[in-house]
Amino acid sequence: MAVCARLCGVGQSRRCRRRQRHSQADQDSDSEMDMDEEEEEERVVGKMKDEPDGNSSSVSRSSSCHNSYAAGPSGAAGLASRNSASAGPPHPQSLLDLPPEILVEIFASLPGTALPNLALVCKKFRQILNTETIWRRRCTEEFGMMDDLRKMEIVGMSSRDLYVKRVNPQVKSGRFMKLLPDYEHMDYRDVYTHLLHPYRHILGLWQPDIGPYGGLLNVVVDGLFIIGWMYLPPHDPRVEDPMRRRPLFRIHMWEKNKATVECMYGHKGPHKGDIQTVKKDEFSTKCNQTDHHRMPGGRQEEFRTWLEEEWGRTLEDIFHEHMQELILMKFIYTSQYDNCLTYRRIYLPPCLPSDLLQPGLFKGTYGSHGLEIIMLSFHGSKAKATKLTGDPNVPAGQLTLEVDLNRPVRLPDLEHQRCMEELSRLVLGVHEEAQRGSQAQDAPSEAAEPAPPQGAEGSVSAPPAEAEDMDPGATACSAAPEPQPFVLPLGVMARNEVYPRTCKMCFYGTGLIAGHGFTSPERTPGLFVLFDDDRFGFIWLELKSFSLYSRLTDQLSHAQAPNLERFEAMLRNMQSWTS
Repeated sequence: MAVCARLCGVGQSRRCRRRQRHSQADQDSDSEMDMDEEEEEERVVGKMKDEPDGNSSSVSRSSSCHNSYAAGPSGAAGLASRNSASAGPPHPQSLLDLPPEILVEIFASLPGTALPNLALVCKKFRQILNTETIWRRRCTEEFGMMDDLRKMEIVGMSSRDLYVKRVNPQVKSGRFMKLLPDYEHMDYRDVYTHLLHPYRHILGLWQPDIGPYGGLLNVVVDGLFIIGWMYLPPHDPRVEDPMRRRPLFRIHMWEKNKATVECMYGHKGPHKGDIQTVKKDEFSTKCNQTDHHRMPGGRQEEFRTWLEEEWGRTLEDIFHEHMQELILMKFIYTSQYDNCLTYRRIYLPPCLPSDLLQPGLFKGTYGSHGLEIIMLSFHGSKAKATKLTGDPNVPAGQLTLEVDLNRPVRLPDLEHQRCMEELSRLVLGVHEEAQRGSQAQDAPSEAAEPAPPQGAEGSVSAPPAEAEDMDPGATACSAAPEPQPFVLPLGVMARNEVYPRTCKMCFYGTGLIAGHGFTSPERTPGLFVLFDDDRFGFIWLELKSFSLYSRLTDQLSHAQAPNLERFEAMLRNMQSWTS
């Protein structure tokens, strides 16, 4: 109660607040006894005014009181009880009449953006809004900030320990030590006002503008920092390994009323950087000390270090000459930016109960280009895979796979699956039917519809004309087929020889291929193979290659699309960025 009294500027009980109000009305009341007598008189007078005959009521009340006292202790106690009940606190007429602890709970439930205006209402509200509990709750609920400022003071966490914990747990070199501010004089209101709220617009998922290569940046609140993590696929071809993360920038409170941006690129530790909001859903980073990115051994040492981090091997270990050229080209192209990049917001795909599997981000094998990140989303009877990272042939942002969920394919037995000619015959047969169906939709309505395919083994399991009237989710999932054996045909190249030997369903689809520089792009037929809820594959018929995709399981916050329309618009914009 002492804290509440300090917040509202009154005494420690409701009687004290009542005394303050009456002392303003009557300056002659000098004691608590006088105050109680005046309240009793006001209560009596008020009731007398409500009765038709004030004199008779007064006489009756006086005799009643006399009889009550004459009745002995029990009568006096009863009267005291009635007086106490009648003299109780009035019902609050406004927020100002509520106890401070109730106001703290109410204010802590409001969004932080509403609190500055609330502080302008009155002095009492402004005093209450200085309570740490309110701002700590806002930091936790709105931004997921979990670290305790006061606990950090108690345990005395060192600057090095804090850096190692929040930025790079594997760092051991002393050159990464960076003095950080003393949080003793900071509070949660400072963190919310000068760090979390001003930079709230950059939280979430972003795609950097790095030509055809793209990327995936996740900006999160990590302890007392806002950190931009660049997500990198595992080393080729270990597609089921977890993602790798590299910090590109961080923002934290260096002074009580100021947040500092630091560039984390390079190998010399954090240094000065800057962040600018270009427009809605777009921001840019700039490094102010690019000399920190250079290495003593020059470009050769930088390339050797980059190659080991990016590919997990040396150039001598890569025997394929074309692959060496691709790797060297990527290093030259990406290193020229020096972490001065523009980022555009991307959203995770929305999930519907009718989806074939949960949409999301997957990492997949793309031949000599290594592993790339794609986004799988569902659009009615279509499943689409959009590149978040790309290569000089098919850049980031392009639609790498498109699957027709109305055209499931039933595989033959294992012996026939091993034959590439048999698989090509099945998929190309469905491809021709899809082409005729597409032409029929473009033709006048009286045009003849294509003949339904046969239902024999190794064919489409349902006629497209029937499937069009069915819900895509029901077409794909209602039957819940048993897993069937699966094996790649002979002659199909696979970067990862360890792939599932059973699959749930297969569908006809197309994959995008193009020449260097995204020349002559073409959609070619292929087979989409669903292994389980977290893995799928695609057989590229023309390339005679197999891509295996595995789900990215990292928790990604602040990344949900506001609605389906915003997500669809984002996909269209992504394709236009690199077209």
